[in-house]
Amino acid sequence: MQGPRCPLASRILFHCAHRKGDEDALMAQHSNLTDALEDQLSLAALHIHRGHHQEATDIYKALLLDHRELLALNVYVALCYSKLDYYDVSQEILQVYLNAFPHSPLAVNLKACNAFRLLNAKAAEAVLKGLSDMTGGKHTQHDLIRHNLVVFKGGEGALQVLPALGDVPPEAVLNLVIHHLRRGEISEAHALVRDMNPSTPHEYILKAVVSVCLGQASGSQEQIKQAQQYFQLVGSSASECDTIPGRQAMASCYFLLRQYEDVLVFLNSIRSYFANDDDFNWNYGLALAATGKYREAEEALRSIQKDKYRSDPICVSWLVRCYIMTGRAAAAWQLYQDMQEAGGHAAGGEEAYALLQVIANDCYRQGAFYYALKALDVLERLDPNPEFYEAKRGAAAGVFQMIIAAQEQPDLLSETIELLKGSAAVNASAGGPRGGTSGNNVLQVEQITRVMRSWVR
Repeated sequence: MQGPRCPLASRILFHCAHRKGDEDALMAQHSNLTDALEDQLSLAALHIHRGHHQEATDIYKALLLDHRELLALNVYVALCYSKLDYYDVSQEILQVYLNAFPHSPLAVNLKACNAFRLLNAKAAEAVLKGLSDMTGGKHTQHDLIRHNLVVFKGGEGALQVLPALGDVPPEAVLNLVIHHLRRGEISEAHALVRDMNPSTPHEYILKAVVSVCLGQASGSQEQIKQAQQYFQLVGSSASECDTIPGRQAMASCYFLLRQYEDVLVFLNSIRSYFANDDDFNWNYGLALAATGKYREAEEALRSIQKDKYRSDPICVSWLVRCYIMTGRAAAAWQLYQDMQEAGGHAAGGEEAYALLQVIANDCYRQGAFYYALKALDVLERLDPNPEFYEAKRGAAAGVFQMIIAAQEQPDLLSETIELLKGSAAVNASAGGPRGGTSGNNVLQVEQITRVMRSWVR
C-alpha cells in the first residue's frame, strides 16, 4: 500500500479484505478500528454485507443514542430489522426518516419491501407509485427499484432487467435463479449458482434448493445430501436458528432425512405466518400425513389453492390416503373419478395406475373392501396381472363378510358378483384349457358366487 497510514486507509483496507475474502487481513484491519463514528459505521456496514444483521443493529442503535441528529441511521436500523424479518418494527423506525425526507428513493423502496412482506405485491407497488407521482416516474432510473419492481410483479420482465444488473444488488442474481426455478429451468438456475461460494443464509438456501431440484430430476443422492447439509448449516446457525428462513431451512433438512416428526416441530413454530401459503401447506400436509396425522393433513392439503398443486399426482395421492385412513373411502374413490373426468397429470398413464394401487392397498388394509374391489377391477382391466385377480377375490370375500356383519348394504352383493365374474371372463379369455389356471379361476368364482347367491336366498 502507498500513502500515509490513517483511519480512512484502515477502513478502506478493511472492506477490501472482505471483498477479496482475505480473513487474516480482515482481522488485522479490524484491530485498527476505534470507537469513532466513521469506524463504527464502517464496521456496521461490513456486518450487513456478511449477513450479521443483529450485530449491525446493535452498532447503529448505540450510535443513535449519541447522534440522534443523524436521521439516516434510522434507515440502516430499519434495514437491519427488515433483514431480521421484523417488518412492522422496521416500518415504524423508517417512518422517522420518511417524515423528514419523503422523497428518498432508498427509504421509500425499503418501505415498499416491508409492505410486500407484511401485505402483498399490490401494497408494495402502491408505495412505489407514490414515489413515481412525486418524481415524475424518474424513480425507475434506480437499479434497486427496477430490481424490486420485477420481484413485486412476480418475475415480470426478469430476463430484461436482472441479467443487466449483475450482482448489484446481490439479490439480482438470486432472484434470477428463482425466476428460472419457477419456470422449471433447472439447468439455467444451476449454471448461475454452480460456481457460487455462498456466504449469506439466502445464498446457502437457494443453492440448497437448486441441489434438491437437480437431485430429484437426476436421481443424484449426492446432490440431495449436499442440499441437506446446506439447509442444516443455515438452520443450526446461531444467527438464523430463530428466524423464519432458519426454521424453514431446518424443516427442509429433516424433510430430506425423512424425519417427519422433526419437520413438524419446526413447521408448527412458524405456521401462523403461512396460513394461506400453498408451498407451506403442501410441505406441512405431506409431513402430517407421513406421521399418520391424516385429518390435519387433509385440512392442510385441501387449503391449497393453486390448481397446479391440487392436480399434482403427489397431492392427489396423499389426499386419497387421508380420506381412506379417516374412514372415508367413498370420498377417495370420488376424488379418483373427479380426476379422471377433469383430465390432467393424475388422470391417466402411470399416475392413474399408481393412484389406483394406493386406493386398492389402503382400502384393503382399512377394511373398505368394496372400494378396494372397484380399484382392483380397474387395475385388472389395465393390466391382467394374476395378482390383481387374487386380490379381487379376497376383496370380494371381504365385501361379503361386511354385508353379513351388517356393515355394508346388501345391494352391493350383485355388483360384487358381476365384478368377480368379469375377472373370471378375463382370465378365461387369456387362453388355456378348462383345466388350466384360467379354468380353475372360473371354477373358484362359480363356487364363491354360488355361496353368495345362496346367502341372498
